[in-house]
Amino acid sequence: MSSKENAAIGQLLGLLESRYAIRVLWALKDGHAQTFRLLQDSVGGITPNTLNTRIKELREAGLVNHGSEGYVVTSSGADLLKRLADLPAFAAKWVANQAKKTT
Repeated sequence: MSSKENAAIGQLLGLLESRYAIRVLWALKDGHAQTFRLLQDSVGGITPNTLNTRIKELREAGLVNHGSEGYVVTSSGADLLKRLADLPAFAAKWVANQAKKTT
C-alpha cells in the first residue's frame, strides 16, 4: 500500500473513530431521511451537542447531507455503508467467539 493510500485510510479512520460517527452513519443506512430528533433517538445515548458535531463533520466529509425531510447519507456515504455491509455478520461471529472464550 502506498503512503498516499495509507494517508487516505488514516484520514477516513480518523473521522470514523470519532465517538458516534459510525453509529450516525449506520442509523441512516436504510436511505430514509431522519430529523435531528429521530436521528438522536436512532443513535441512542448521544447528546444534542455531540450529534451536531458529528453531523457537521460528516457533512464536511461529504458523507451526510441535509434535505427537506431531514438528514440522509450522500452517494459517498452510501458507498461507504455498502462496503461496511459485512460488518453485522462479522460482529455476530466475533461475539460468538468471544463468548466461547469466557466459558
